[in-house]
Amino acid sequence: MTTEVRFPMMSRDDPQAEGVVGTWFVNHGETVVAGQVIAEVQVDKVSQDLEAPVGGVMYQLVAEGVGVRQGDPVSRIDEA
Repeated sequence: MTTEVRFPMMSRDDPQAEGVVGTWFVNHGETVVAGQVIAEVQVDKVSQDLEAPVGGVMYQLVAEGVGVRQGDPVSRIDEA
């Protein structure tokens, strides 16, 4: 089963606001466990840790520093 990891809704005032993945802490193709911090995401100088919702093999869909809208997928996890 595949789970999409979406950019969190960090700006309630502007739900269409763009953010960026500041830093990936897990490389493409590595195994993660549920609750593990996989990235730091940012919107308007506010940052937040992004956790894996499930365990499995993670695949990055967005590179560091690339703009992405809140709610859009940034990675996927293929559950083992």
